[in-house]
Amino acid sequence: MQIKTDQLVELSEVFKLLGDPTRLRILLTCLEQEMTVGEIVTASEASQSLVSHHLRLLRAARLVKPRREGRHIYYRAHDDHIRCTLKDMIEHVQEEEDMV
Repeated sequence: MQIKTDQLVELSEVFKLLGDPTRLRILLTCLEQEMTVGEIVTASEASQSLVSHHLRLLRAARLVKPRREGRHIYYRAHDDHIRCTLKDMIEHVQEEEDMV
């Protein structure tokens, strides 16, 4: 598979972002439905300031997408590519090791 150098760097940065368990938990929390920062804080058991910090990083990497409604901002996984990739990886780590 061919990939340009700048795309390779971007992909590497995405994997670095997902290497943090708190960021990964936040992204997984937003995988299926929109959630406010407060809901993400509750679901992720992280502080509001930490969640906000991680959301900024995930947003900059186009992993989450915000939607403003009045005073609230709702976050959701950016697109189906993100959802499918994470779901596939979850299935991969949950499947039992094949016996050879």
